[in-house]
Amino acid sequence: MAGMVNADAARDRADAGKAPVAGLVLAAGAGSRFGQPKALVRGADGVPWLVRTVRVLRSAGCSPVVVVLGAEGAAAAALLTEAGLIDAAAPAVAGPDRATLVVHAADWAEGLSASLHAGIDTVLGLAGAVGAVAVVPVDVPDLDAATVARVLDADAGVTPDSLRQAVFGGRPGHPVLIGRAHWEPLRAQLTGDTGARPFLLAHGVLPVECGDLTTGADVDTLPGVPEA
Repeated sequence: MAGMVNADAARDRADAGKAPVAGLVLAAGAGSRFGQPKALVRGADGVPWLVRTVRVLRSAGCSPVVVVLGAEGAAAAALLTEAGLIDAAAPAVAGPDRATLVVHAADWAEGLSASLHAGIDTVLGLAGAVGAVAVVPVDVPDLDAATVARVLDADAGVTPDSLRQAVFGGRPGHPVLIGRAHWEPLRAQLTGDTGARPFLLAHGVLPVECGDLTTGADVDTLPGVPEA
């Protein structure tokens, strides 16, 4: 299943000579249009979106997966603990295979840039040869491992210069793959709630069509509740 954790996926990437890729889940927002933080939302199957997103990234071979929390961060971290993805005693370094790291963005209310700042700062500090990071927000509940894998493995694979984005029928979506060479320049340009989109456009992000795999739709409001 796409959402199941494959503990060997990252090792398989290394054995195939592919650059290690970290995952980055942006889950710090208050979800004002949704009525609650999306990090706490559960799907129809009862699995929290946050837990499912981490599992999908790990299943696709991302390791570690960095989770940026903010609003209701303690409650969101508890969901990861209940799922066995982090250790409550040491969430920043733990998990059954030390593959999931939790970061709390103290300034999360300043917008998406604050979450990206926190995530990029974390991956910059990772030991080892992580060559890129796959960025996904928590509110794309139909994301699957096949979509992530396609973006990771497109063209020549992953290099520090990689800059790719999943598109769905031409519509930009996630994951966004950002090679290490772009981390510092992106970090320097982040501001407010704009995210990485201006940087991606300015630096020629490569679209990877994934519309045959899933919708890639992000969910901003509860069903039946119109957007403000």
